[in-house]
Amino acid sequence: MDFFSEQKFAKADKMSKGDYSNCEFLQCDFANTDLSNYRFSDCEFKDCDFSNAKISDVVFRDVIFQNCKMIGLNFEVINQFNISFRFENCILNHSSFYGTDIRKTIFSSCSLIETDFTESNLSYSAFTNSNLTDAVFERTNLEYSDLRSAINFSIDPNQNQLRKARFSRDNLSGLLYQLNIIID
Repeated sequence: MDFFSEQKFAKADKMSKGDYSNCEFLQCDFANTDLSNYRFSDCEFKDCDFSNAKISDVVFRDVIFQNCKMIGLNFEVINQFNISFRFENCILNHSSFYGTDIRKTIFSSCSLIETDFTESNLSYSAFTNSNLTDAVFERTNLEYSDLRSAINFSIDPNQNQLRKARFSRDNLSGLLYQLNIIID
């Protein structure tokens, strides 16, 4: 496997399978690409498209995604050891984080429409200004997470762990939907 360190990749659509450390990726098109078994540590992806990419056993350690399109990704199949990433202004619609341990993950100004967080550990995570329309939270650990500025979520407190999670008064209706009550 090739090793790449401190390199910049711009507008790339194909890369050698390898271990990428401290690299920057700008406007790369990885849509529908097989990235299985690639390793990314301390990398930044800016304005990249990962839509429907295959990411089996991919390593993401201390990775930042900014302004990336990541529709339909299946994060449950990535390498689960020491996962660490941050998403800023990303589109993660129709993606799945089923069963992942992604505590302390930051989702800042992201679109997470119909994203599946079933059985995920999202403790200490933040959903700052993120849209969670029809996102699935079932048996999800959201303890100590910050959802104060998240919008359009529906989270059943009886089905999820919410101890010390933070919400704003303006979005509390997202916790009451299952009661079938009308809030004016």
